[in-house]
Amino acid sequence: MKKIYSVLAVGLVGLLLLATTTRSARNQYGFLIGTPSIKSINALTFGPDGILFIGDGKSATVFAIDTKDAALVEKPNPIDIKNIDQKIAALLGTEVKNITIQDIAVNPKSKNVYCAVQHSDGTPVLLRIEGDKISAVSLDAIPFSTLALTNVPAEDAKDKRGESLRVAAISDMGYADGKVMVSGLSNQEFGSTFRSIPFPFTNAQDQASLEIYHAAHGKYETMAPIKTFTTTEIKGKKYLLASYTCTPLVLFPLDELKAGSHVKGRTVAEMGSGNQPLDIITLKKGNESFLIMANSSRPVFKVRYKNIEAYQGSLTTPVVENFATAGVDFVSLPLTNVIQLDKLDDTRMILLQRRSNGNLDLWTSNDWLL
Repeated sequence: MKKIYSVLAVGLVGLLLLATTTRSARNQYGFLIGTPSIKSINALTFGPDGILFIGDGKSATVFAIDTKDAALVEKPNPIDIKNIDQKIAALLGTEVKNITIQDIAVNPKSKNVYCAVQHSDGTPVLLRIEGDKISAVSLDAIPFSTLALTNVPAEDAKDKRGESLRVAAISDMGYADGKVMVSGLSNQEFGSTFRSIPFPFTNAQDQASLEIYHAAHGKYETMAPIKTFTTTEIKGKKYLLASYTCTPLVLFPLDELKAGSHVKGRTVAEMGSGNQPLDIITLKKGNESFLIMANSSRPVFKVRYKNIEAYQGSLTTPVVENFATAGVDFVSLPLTNVIQLDKLDDTRMILLQRRSNGNLDLWTSNDWLL
C-alpha cells in the first residue's frame, strides 16, 4: 500500500476512490461533480457519449461516470500489449501478485479499452488503455451519478462455500434502449435477478426473478445468478441471452422481464459442465452474426445466431453424461485461457489471454476467427 501511496503522490491521486463530495452542477444526464465513493469494481459497460457504468458489488451500487472520451474512432488500430499485468503492477507501484483484473470494456466511441483492477488491499482502480499506453482514470471531481440497488443480499450474507452473496448482487451489466441492465442476486425468495434501470437515473428500477432448467444438473434453478449476458433480436422480438455456470445458454423475452415478474427462460444449449462463462459478445461477418463466449475451463466458443433462431425447443431433460453438451451446436475456437474479452468493432474483439508461456497479453483478434 505504501508503494501505491507513493504513486498517488506524484499524480495518481484520482485512482483511489475517496468519499463522495459534490457541488451543484448537472448536465443532461443529471450528473453532479464530485468523487464517487466506489468500494469495488466488478463489472463495466458503456452507455451513450462515453459514459461508463461501473458495477460496485460491495456497495450494491451502479455508478455512471462521464469519461470525457467520446471522440468517434471508426477504424481503431489493433492493440498488442504483452505482459500487461506486469505493466499495470509497475504503474501502481506494486507486484503482479497484488492485483486482479476484474473486467475490461471497450468504449464504443473512442475504442479505448477500460480496465478495472482490484488491489489485494481492497483498493479498486480504473485504467484507460490507448494503443500501448496505460494510464489511470482520475475519479476526483468528475461528473457522475449513482443508483443503489434495492433488495440486495446483506453485507455479511455468505453462500454455502463462504463466498459473499453481496458481491454477487452484480454479476454482469449491459446497456440498451436507454436502460442499464444488471444481472445478479437479490435477497428475495428466487435469488436470480435481472434489473432494468432507466438512464438517466431516477428512483425507478424494475426487478424480475429468473428460473431456468439446468440440464447438466437435471433440475430447475432460481438461485444461481446469470454470469454473463447480451441482448439479441430473433424474428423481430428482443431477448436477453444469458449464460450460467456449468454452462446453460438461456433465452428470456425482454418484454416479459418487468417489475415483479417471475420469468422462466428457455434453455437452448448446454455447453458442458465444470465450466464458468466469463464474457459474451456478438460479432458480425457479412450478413451473419455470431455469439462469442469466453470460458474458465473451455476454449472460446462460437455460436451462429441463425442456429439459435432455428432451435425452437427447450431443454427439459438431464444431460446423461458428465461434461456432455446438448441443444444448439457450437464450435470451439483455437483460443484457450481467455480471461476477458469485449467487442472492438463488428469483426474484431479485444482479448485478455494467459498465453502458454505464462504471459498475460491484451491483443486484438482478426476476422479469420469468424
